[in-house]
Amino acid sequence: MATFHLKERTRQLVAEFCAGNDNAFAELYDLYIQMLFNYGKKLTQDEELLKDCIHDVFVKVYAKRYEKNTINNLGSYLLISLKNRLLDEFRRHTFITEDAVEDYEFQYATDDVEHDYLYQERQNLQNRQVARLMKNLTRRQRQAITLYYIEQRKYEEICGIMQMNYHSVRNLMHRGMLKLREAAL
Repeated sequence: MATFHLKERTRQLVAEFCAGNDNAFAELYDLYIQMLFNYGKKLTQDEELLKDCIHDVFVKVYAKRYEKNTINNLGSYLLISLKNRLLDEFRRHTFITEDAVEDYEFQYATDDVEHDYLYQERQNLQNRQVARLMKNLTRRQRQAITLYYIEQRKYEEICGIMQMNYHSVRNLMHRGMLKLREAAL
């Protein structure tokens, strides 16, 4: 609900700003400055450079307020503009003028909560999928596949643990993998 309110308020302020209301621009600045600063801190630790680039982005928005093309999502526009402005500065300071912007790699901070959350969600989804697929196997097939792929045991060790000969373990693994492939489809 708060996101909807922010988008609606932003749309209203952009319209007022384009009509010439400087107070609306000041309110847009106040709404987005902290978000831009937090995002920029993920891209650079140089706070003075970051502040200058944020300032440049808002100056650009202010200068283009009378242009006919409207910005559909101001938040995204500001973030992309800041990223591009920072890249321009990085390139200028390191004399990398022939590289494309897309080729530049960022060093993200380790406390990127969204990235960590998405990674954990992918891991949980994969774990649930593997558990669902493993239910299709017999107890012995599950044991053999777990020993080989998860515990990374050699076939000789698996033979000793399961008290089976080498060819029986290989056949058990083969049949288990066929069942997994079939269940995955």
